[in-house]
Amino acid sequence: MKKRFLAAALVLCMTAGLGACGGTEETNTEPEEIQVFIAASLNTVMTELAEKYKEEHPEVKIVYNADSSGTLLTQIEEGYACDIFFSASQKQMDQLEQDGLIVEGTRRNVVNNQVVLLTLKDSETKVTGLNNLQEAKSIALAGGSVPVGKYTRQALVNMGILPQAEDVSKITTQEVSEGLGGVEISEQDNVSKALTAVTEGACEVGTTYYSDTYGYEDKVKILETVGYDLTGDVIYPICRVKNQEADKAQEEAAQDFLEYVLSDEAKEVFENYYFDTNVELSLIHI
Repeated sequence: MKKRFLAAALVLCMTAGLGACGGTEETNTEPEEIQVFIAASLNTVMTELAEKYKEEHPEVKIVYNADSSGTLLTQIEEGYACDIFFSASQKQMDQLEQDGLIVEGTRRNVVNNQVVLLTLKDSETKVTGLNNLQEAKSIALAGGSVPVGKYTRQALVNMGILPQAEDVSKITTQEVSEGLGGVEISEQDNVSKALTAVTEGACEVGTTYYSDTYGYEDKVKILETVGYDLTGDVIYPICRVKNQEADKAQEEAAQDFLEYVLSDEAKEVFENYYFDTNVELSLIHI
């Protein structure tokens, strides 16, 4: 996914006092392309934000790479060209900052989310919440390196269902299964796949984010909205990434889009998709 530089032929002409082009020559300008890496749970809301932004900035092309925050972090560390990273967890952002890959002064908190346990509307599951999750026939659960998988593990640890661990993200899916009495667990690569496993009936229950239920209200039933006292805050931070392949125009476009994501207009869109925007939009220091 290395950034491809596009050559653009630009013919400029000006008339005195009008700043307009005359003659028959046409201007051929390629849009400025920025690479935005987003957590999978942001895909729907960020698609709408990109469409709204494009209305005012047709000269900018936003290219999304949506996956688990852990996968995206690995790709950035491996040298994938990235202008903006929007993570579903502070852990991956902290690592990126430790790696020295964040553009100084651009890290911000944007939204909060909440983990939910869900099933299909017509499900006859005996599960009513995490406290009797062991009664499920099958569970869709993201891996520990995926934020929603980490938050789910943290909740189960805080409930005493799983043993304490120095780093809950390292609790394997097999260990979760054993802690739940051997229940079948289907490990998923990201939160979107966990949602799909439930909505398509492959798994009886699963954990996703509340925002992921947007558009599926008639199909899924939320069994439990897991409290922050069990998971901790589910904060989504954003930053600009040091992209050695970006020129000044690309850097400026990335900064402008980041500021748009933090704007009041974007805040309303996030709220429409069930995100909590009551978050301190301040610098984070580790």
